[in-house]
Amino acid sequence: MKKSLSLLLFAATLALPAAAQQDPKAGKILDQMSAKYQALKAFQATFTQTLENPSAKVKQNINGDIVVSGQKFRLKISGQEVINDGKTTWTYLKNENEVNISDSDPDAQEMSPSQIYTMYKKGYKYTYVQQVTEGGEPLDVIELAPENRQNDVFKVRLKVRKKDSSVKSWQMFKKNGNQYTFLIKNFKPNPATDAGTFAFDKAKYKGVKVVDLR
Repeated sequence: MKKSLSLLLFAATLALPAAAQQDPKAGKILDQMSAKYQALKAFQATFTQTLENPSAKVKQNINGDIVVSGQKFRLKISGQEVINDGKTTWTYLKNENEVNISDSDPDAQEMSPSQIYTMYKKGYKYTYVQQVTEGGEPLDVIELAPENRQNDVFKVRLKVRKKDSSVKSWQMFKKNGNQYTFLIKNFKPNPATDAGTFAFDKAKYKGVKVVDLR
C-alpha cells in the first residue's frame, strides 16, 4: 500500500495524544480550546502544511482540506483522500486511481484527525510558554513534550487565539531535524454533512482499483 508521508504526518499530528497535568495555566487554555471544538457537531477547514529542515535547507508547502464530525473525517491533501466513517478507513490515491480499505480502530488509532482537540489529555506534558502577537492578534503559545522518549517527535508547539480559544497553528519538531507547521485557514463550524460525506462511493471513481486490507 502506498502512503503519502505528508498525509500521514498531518494526520499523526492531528491525533497526538497528550499530557499529564503539568502547567495549570496551559491546562486551563487547553480545556477551553477543547470544549469549544467538542461542542461543534462538525467543522471544516483548509490548511497549509509547511515542511522545513534548516540544516538541509528544505522548505515545502502543501495545501489541504478537512471535514470532521465526531470520530468521522474526510481529509484531502496532495492528490489523496482519507475517509473514515468511524469503522472503516478508505485511502484514495488519485495518481494511481487506487483505494486502500482498512478497519478503523479508535482505541489503537494514532492518526485520527477527529482527536486533534483532545491531544493534550494523555501521553504528553504541557507547558505555557508565552503570549505573542501575530497579524495584530494575541496568541497563547503552549508546548507539548512526549512522555515516551522513543517518540520521533520531541516537541509540539500550539498557538491558541486568546479572543476565542481557537487554534491558529501547531508545529511538530522531529528528531531528524524536520519541522512541520500546520496553519489553519477558512475555518467553518457546523458545515452540512451527511452519510455520504464520510464514505467512499466507488461509483464516483471510474475504473478505481480496490485493495481491501481488512
